[in-house]
Amino acid sequence: MTELGNRLKEARLAKGLSLEDLQSITKIQKRYLIGIEEGNYSSMPGNFYVRAFVKQYAEALQLNPEEIFETYKNEIPATHNEDLPEKLSRVKTRKTVSEGSSKIFDIIPKVLIGVFIIGAAGLLYYFFVNNVGDKANDQINKENEPVKFVRSENLDKADETEKEDTEENDATKENEEEKNDEQKTVEENPVVETPKQELSAVQNSGKNSTYDLKNADKFVVKLVSTGQTWVNVKNSSGQSKFQGLLSTTGTQSTEVDLTGDTKAVIVVGRTVDTEIYVNDQKLEYAIAPADVVQQNITIQYVPKNE
Repeated sequence: MTELGNRLKEARLAKGLSLEDLQSITKIQKRYLIGIEEGNYSSMPGNFYVRAFVKQYAEALQLNPEEIFETYKNEIPATHNEDLPEKLSRVKTRKTVSEGSSKIFDIIPKVLIGVFIIGAAGLLYYFFVNNVGDKANDQINKENEPVKFVRSENLDKADETEKEDTEENDATKENEEEKNDEQKTVEENPVVETPKQELSAVQNSGKNSTYDLKNADKFVVKLVSTGQTWVNVKNSSGQSKFQGLLSTTGTQSTEVDLTGDTKAVIVVGRTVDTEIYVNDQKLEYAIAPADVVQQNITIQYVPKNE
């Protein structure tokens, strides 16, 4: 048994807790708790989870995790980005495949456009030959016909009809002017659009980053795991609303409604495998997950009516 394991076990026994009790509190499997107390980390998924389990074990016994990590740093393994080269290799392979396919898709539209232009030119030529030729012949025949003058016997009626048409045109112009005036009035009083939600990073340092949430009617945080990660969501009072593991093989996501709070603090154990959504808007990490795997994210909520 290591010094760390001995200290944690003594603290657990001092509080009168069994391993089964601690498993119920932390949601950590009993075999992992035994491994922590015995200093045997070989059965755990990786170094990151060793640190996450030790931190959760210490918090359950009301010990200071930072002090534990500093005191027993020689016994606790450090984390590192083990899977980054593999992911970069996958991205490169996908990019190569997509570049080969894109050349084929670039050629197809050009071929279709060429076929369309040729077809349109053929149709224009067909209509020109058939219609313009007939019209030209009709025009020649009309020019050769003698001009006939017919005296109208209803000149007075024609004058009255022309006068009525003039009055109708004047009335139509007045109606059109009234419609234009109404349209201008509508344009001068445009509808005011409701401002969209704003989620922006305002500060970041080390593994800590802060965001402002504005123009939002609610404050709902959703965490989704794309692999395996440990998360902890606290409200403005420091109360933990959710704490535990998320994975694609178990509980993949969780949603926490913080509408009544003004702040949320999210501790993400593995950012490369964690997506955060605020009111269905995806949060873009201010600190690259590949650079800092474990991050502390604070979201400050300003209600819409303030």
